[in-house]
Amino acid sequence: MTNSSEKINQLKIDRNTSSTTGHSWKLPGIAMAIVVLVVAGWVLLGRGPAPVLVETDIARKPPSVAAANSVLDASGYVVARQQATVSSKVTGKVVEVLVEEGMRVEQGQILARLDDTTEQAQLALAQAQAQSSRASLEEIKAGLRNAQLERDRYRDLTERNLASQSSLDAAEAAYEQLAASLETGRENVKVAESSIALARDALSNMTITAPFSGMVVSKNAQPGEMISPISAGGGFTRTGICTIIDTDSLEIEVDVNEAYIQRVKPGQRVSATLDAYSDWHIPAEVIAIIPTADRQKATVQVRIGLLERDERILRDMGAKVSFLGSEMPAEIGTDSPGVMINSEALRSDASGDFVWLVRNNIVEKRPIRLAGERDRTQILVLDGLTVGDIIVRSSDAPLVAGQAIRTQ
Repeated sequence: MTNSSEKINQLKIDRNTSSTTGHSWKLPGIAMAIVVLVVAGWVLLGRGPAPVLVETDIARKPPSVAAANSVLDASGYVVARQQATVSSKVTGKVVEVLVEEGMRVEQGQILARLDDTTEQAQLALAQAQAQSSRASLEEIKAGLRNAQLERDRYRDLTERNLASQSSLDAAEAAYEQLAASLETGRENVKVAESSIALARDALSNMTITAPFSGMVVSKNAQPGEMISPISAGGGFTRTGICTIIDTDSLEIEVDVNEAYIQRVKPGQRVSATLDAYSDWHIPAEVIAIIPTADRQKATVQVRIGLLERDERILRDMGAKVSFLGSEMPAEIGTDSPGVMINSEALRSDASGDFVWLVRNNIVEKRPIRLAGERDRTQILVLDGLTVGDIIVRSSDAPLVAGQAIRTQ
């Protein structure tokens, strides 16, 4: 019986042993899962949000105090207020040209001569006709004096009944006829003298002179060519000898967007720079605002007078102008007028204006203080930035402080 009981007990399942064996294979799997989760979380937390693609810009020092104080910028060209393409009053053949490009001429100076053979002949003819008219007039005067004596003689004889009344009447008629011829002769002399004046004027037209003092900028005709005030002579006929500009009348014409024309007024100070001499700031002022707008371009033309004359200023040169404010901000010194940034980098919120400053590929919110207008391409920052600071100009996604960024 005892052996039978022992054998039956051997057939029982030991629950404690089975449970211990099951837990032994589950624990390593759970531990592995925990480790994987911890590592994944560490990786995700260590990397943070994905960097945002941005376009950056640099805070730069203003090129000048004038640029810092500008309320509006525009571009245009140097033009001559007084210029002329000098031509002749009549069609003629050029025989001599006395000017070259770049030559300085004075008012009344001879520029060219045309063939005046015909005009010389016409003048000689007019002078001969005038001489003939004067000679005829002297002949009439002599005849008139004789007729006057004859008339007086017949009057005396008639009073003494030594001559008939018909003889006296004939003598008086002859006198009156010669008196009328004298008046006609005098008018003929005037006509002949007028013909001389016309011939001389026609001859003077063969000499072309400068209408005003200035600089020759182009030479358009050569000896042997035909010239005409109109192009009726065909494609081989020139319409001018040369073009002269008055260098003292040089000014700048710019087109200002009509949305900003209220910032410009006559007499306003302007700083102008030529594209050829970008470091040379020329003092200028607004002469006039042309009282009409260009419908196609939505611009208004502004004339700007140069307050400084120099031989480097040439017609048709490109120029950029800065319309200056009435007063320079007190914070702006002559040597350190803040920094200039692109207007696209400017941001604003309830606390004021700011920019995103980049340091080690991380953005930082930097409050700034502006000076002047904020709707320009380049704006002046008085406080908050220094020259060389890198700022965000645009980004592919909204930024937050501490955001990682990357550039192309």
